[in-house]
Amino acid sequence: MKETELRDGERIDDLQRNGRVIIQDPSRFCFGIDAVILSGFARVKANERVIDLGSGNGIIPILLEAKNRGGSYTGLEIQEENVEMATRSARLNGTDDIHFVCGDICRAQEIFGRGSFHVVVSNPPYMKSDSGEINPKSALALARHEISMSLEDLIRESAALLRENGRCYYVHRPQRLGDIIYLMRKMRLEPKRMRLVYPFVDREPVLVLIEGRKNGNPELRIEKPLILYDAPGKYSMEMRDDYGF
Repeated sequence: MKETELRDGERIDDLQRNGRVIIQDPSRFCFGIDAVILSGFARVKANERVIDLGSGNGIIPILLEAKNRGGSYTGLEIQEENVEMATRSARLNGTDDIHFVCGDICRAQEIFGRGSFHVVVSNPPYMKSDSGEINPKSALALARHEISMSLEDLIRESAALLRENGRCYYVHRPQRLGDIIYLMRKMRLEPKRMRLVYPFVDREPVLVLIEGRKNGNPELRIEKPLILYDAPGKYSMEMRDDYGF
């Protein structure tokens, strides 16, 4: 790799998946386990067009491209610095199937057009703008709080971008599940699959993975729980075997 690919404070991380790597800057934001498990929960068929809303440093499109045979992967991200970094990561991986666009999720259908994608994925901010302490570093604040968009904005734009029977995949906090299902049905994205993620087998869930289908029939399948750890500091067998931890 050329030295010019890296900026001050950046590093290259091996994603342990088909040789893919990603550029990250720890002073801004590094991807978490939620993005990784969302990439495993989402299903992408051959030649499908995929968009990641709020793509951050590009981790989800890069992982999806490594795991699937989709036709193209687009990341929409409002922070120009993240788009530039993610674009360098895509170039570093030598793929022409991943592209990043700088823009506002609230205007996604204006940018790309209605019905432009088969699949929408998103690892959105979990916290409402008026809840919790907001990080003074804007990159982290936008990643964690609904500052630039709300949950309703995300689901509305997902529905507009999807083709008929297209699929959306989200990872979020279980505490917001009522809001998520209500808004998905309001926007005619019928919940079809759901999986709860637990830190340990005897703890409460910390994440929820959910799939919706545009104008789908009502039928929600609850999958077996995903347990992250067998013991403190020891990932579960599923996490080791399926996700490489």
